[in-house]
Amino acid sequence: MAIGKRIRFFRNRKSMTQKQLGEILGFLGKTSDVRVAQYESEARKPKIDLIKEMAHVFDVSPRAIDVPDIDSYLGLMHTLFALEDMYGLKVGEIDGEVCLRLDKFSGSTYSTMFDMFHAWREQAARLEQGEITKEEYDQWRYNYPALDTSGHWHKVSPSKELSDYLVEAFKDRLKPDK
Repeated sequence: MAIGKRIRFFRNRKSMTQKQLGEILGFLGKTSDVRVAQYESEARKPKIDLIKEMAHVFDVSPRAIDVPDIDSYLGLMHTLFALEDMYGLKVGEIDGEVCLRLDKFSGSTYSTMFDMFHAWREQAARLEQGEITKEEYDQWRYNYPALDTSGHWHKVSPSKELSDYLVEAFKDRLKPDK
């Protein structure tokens, strides 16, 4: 989770412009919106004191703004909260067990994330069924999407011959260059 995206998310959540946020944070004159824009584009990273001040303005924890440390439980929770905001990840319950699910109503994010989660589930099932080793599973995960064979992320470029053939076949439909 990029800190710039989080700052923009919370600023928009409060219906604030970059200039308004900059002025509240004490950046005066023409620099107020420029400084916030720099943080949002990640040209600059705000120091922890400024992150705390932004958190106060947004009425959130500084952990919700800063890039979470997923090596801690609190950091992991804030990562999951950010995934909810950005990708429609939801917490639910199935048969008495807490589970994470994708929100079907989050538009194109749902289908993209569904494909990715489905590919992950396929590999996890292959591991559970003994079709692949833990090492093969880890190799798949740590090199994703390079080793993904689900077909969702494969980029195929036509050969030069095929490309030339298609151009020739459809040249009467192409618009002339001006």
